[in-house]
Amino acid sequence: MNIVNARLRRREGWFTLVLDDGIIKAITPQSAMLAPHEGDLDAQGGLVIPPLVEPHIHLDATLTAGEPAWNMSGTLFEGIERWGQRKATITHEDTKRRAHATIGMLRDHGIQHVRTHVDVTDPTLAALKAMLEVKDEARHLIDLQIVAFPQEGIESFPQGRALMEQAVEMGADVVGGIPHFENTREQGVSSVKFLMELAERTGCLVDVHCDETDDAQSRFLEVLAEETRVRGMGARVTASHTVAMGSYDNAYCSKLFRLLKRAGLSFVSCPTESIHLQGRFDTWPKRRGVTRVAELDRAGLNVCFGQDSIKDPWYPLGNGNILRVLDAGLHICHMMGYDDLKRSLDFVTDNSARAMNLGDNYGLCEGRPANLVVLDAPDDYEVVRRQAKARYSVRHGKVILRREPETLHYV
Repeated sequence: MNIVNARLRRREGWFTLVLDDGIIKAITPQSAMLAPHEGDLDAQGGLVIPPLVEPHIHLDATLTAGEPAWNMSGTLFEGIERWGQRKATITHEDTKRRAHATIGMLRDHGIQHVRTHVDVTDPTLAALKAMLEVKDEARHLIDLQIVAFPQEGIESFPQGRALMEQAVEMGADVVGGIPHFENTREQGVSSVKFLMELAERTGCLVDVHCDETDDAQSRFLEVLAEETRVRGMGARVTASHTVAMGSYDNAYCSKLFRLLKRAGLSFVSCPTESIHLQGRFDTWPKRRGVTRVAELDRAGLNVCFGQDSIKDPWYPLGNGNILRVLDAGLHICHMMGYDDLKRSLDFVTDNSARAMNLGDNYGLCEGRPANLVVLDAPDDYEVVRRQAKARYSVRHGKVILRREPETLHYV
């Protein structure tokens, strides 16, 4: 199959992509727009990119908002309380049904790579068992990484360490953590050291919910970064949220950034979630509650955006559209200059793939998997401005989504 009349990021003109046996065989420039042959996909000047990436979501919790009660305060902590109530009623099929429904939403928006955090503070590990089945059942649509996420803590939850070990043995790809939610700072530090040792020993990746609080004294990121540095694991470690960084003073951040650059870890910000959950204890002025995305990016650190939640106890909205989150993130993080806008897709494609350590399994290069999306806009700026839709989504060289152009009638 060929894709003709494609635009590519950071390149001028039109291109033909030759796909064969699930691989990108060739990418060749065109001197002009071409008439497509039978069997070709005509991009019609639309941007062709590798698939959009969702680096941070909780598939086990999606579509549960209001069950059994809504989070009325809008705080992270009430969200955890409401989730604890809902978790008591979860069944295997319930988890799978909601996860598959959410994966369908992600597919519809051109996402093919997903990292989901799964709550393992449950002696039965029911959600993990269900998600491992979903991972296999949905492999024709997405590549799914599963994080063993200790929602209620590692050190603060009974048998927390044993449950993390068991989750990895069962097949979790990534070791998670939540040090700011542990009962004491000492337990938070201990949890980081434990999870890093577990990941190093088992070869897993790491993705830690880190300092998801407005408390400027929550400084577990420095602990995670130093553990990452001394173990040489930068390419495998991600710090999610880090919203306390938005409350740190500049003097401390100057020192912190030196360590972060030496550690080489990645960052995920979930801007729509953070601006909703944080600042809840402020009167005025109210903090945005988002990490220093622009500053991390300017410092050469890898940072990307994630959705985090879709209609769950922490966030009542969401529809699977990562471009919606990109748009909001650019606004919230003061990244609306044209230089940022014209490369904005980095934050939902290449940077996200790097955070997920996808390597040669991702990207528009000859010899790589024929996984790609054709958008109905010609470049990054127009994609985010128009909130462009995926016209085609191609996976392993086969079309898995085809969207007909919208037709408007004026009367």
